[in-house]
Order: sequence, then C-alpha cells, then structure tokens
Amino acid sequence: MFRAMRLAVSALAGTIAATNAAEIKVMTTGAPKQVVQTVADGFQTATGHKVIFVQDTAGGVRRRIEAGESADVIVATPDVLNALTTAGKISPGSQVDFARTGVGVGIKEGMPRPDISTTEAFKRFIAETPSLALPDPAAGGTSAVFLAGLFQLLGLTEAVKAKAKFQAGGYAADLIVKGEAVAVVHQISEILPVKGVALVGPLPADIQLISTYTAALPAGTPGEVARAFIAALGGPQGAAAARAAGMDPVR
Repeated sequence: MFRAMRLAVSALAGTIAATNAAEIKVMTTGAPKQVVQTVADGFQTATGHKVIFVQDTAGGVRRRIEAGESADVIVATPDVLNALTTAGKISPGSQVDFARTGVGVGIKEGMPRPDISTTEAFKRFIAETPSLALPDPAAGGTSAVFLAGLFQLLGLTEAVKAKAKFQAGGYAADLIVKGEAVAVVHQISEILPVKGVALVGPLPADIQLISTYTAALPAGTPGEVARAFIAALGGPQGAAAARAAGMDPVR
C-alpha cells in the first residue's frame, strides 16, 4: 500500500516546480489526523517538501483561522469550512472531501464487551459503566458537542456527569490507558490508534453521527505544493490511508 502511495504522490508531484523544497503548514482536527499524517509521510518522501502540523478541535481550528493564524491547508468538517468561507478565510471551491468516520465505544482491553447494538442497550451501558472517558465539549470538538446533546436527549446528562473524565483535545481513549476510565465514547478514528483500548463498535444507527472531513485552501493565492497535497488527500493514496485508519474514504 505504501509503495503505491509513494508512486501516486510522485506522479502528482511531477506537476510541481520543486527545485527547492518547500514547507507547508497543515492545520487539522483530530479525527482525520492519522490519515493526513500517512499521506504527508508519502508526500514528503516523494517530493522532498516538508509538512508541519497544527492540531486542534474543529471549534479550535475555526477560532484560530478567524483570529488570523495562517495555514497552507486547513482540514476540518464542512460546517467549519463553510463558516470560514463565508468569513472570507477559505478560497471558494477549494474544498475536497476525503474521509468519513462515526462515533463509537471503546473499552479497556480484556474487559467483557458490552452490548451497544440498540439505543436502549447503549443507555444501559452508559448507566452501568463506572467511569467514562469523553472529549470535552468546552473545547468545541465535533463529537464532543454531539455527545453532550445526545446524552441530554437520552436523559443521561446527570448519570454521565457523575462518572465522566474529559479530555480537551487529543484522544479521550488515552484516559483509559492512564487508568482514569474503563470506557470511552469518541470518534472511531480516535479510538483505534490507542493501544490498550479495544473498539466495541459504532453507536446504533439511529443515534449515530457520521462526520465528513475536508481539506481546503486558505483565501488568497495558495501555493502549488498545498494544492498538490490536497489532491493527494483526495486521491487513491488518501483513500488507502483512510481505510487503514478505520475511516471510510469519500472517493
């Protein structure tokens, strides 16, 4: 897979005048970070260009760009990028969808797997779990805000409040590894990379949130290296990286 990715990036990068290596800054949310990093590794090897990362929640990315922080490529959910386009911060028509993921449940490896196959089963699991790792809604992450609303809808807000351990940015599942929680509810692509944590499965379809992740160019005159990197994310190499990270490729 990685050899094919390097060859695909090499062919794409042949359009770039790269006599001197360039450096691009990619600002990304957490859920697609593994995909973006995998594509960046192949891109750097094939082209000699350097990719540096800044990671934040979806809300954090929006706030940083609105405040004037610069980036060559911005990766977030379409609603964030649409808002930034309206604010004049994103180049219209530059958005490229490349991966999707849902919200799931993870547990400490070795624990019995709970039943979360229906909404009622999920509610019982939440009620019975002694400690629960969650992304912090105060940080503005996509799944964190969704889960806060979901727990309220299901009448679980008080039950969750008594047992929740919040992670502001990064992998909430890390709290299981640290011994602070025995289960996690977060985006699946942010559960799978954490060693010591086993994915139980996705939330039931009737309470599921599927998030699409999109790359876009900032307003102004973006460089050809940034354009080529977005094309790589939206191409076969991005699709392969998405599948490897437990996400669904858009194309």
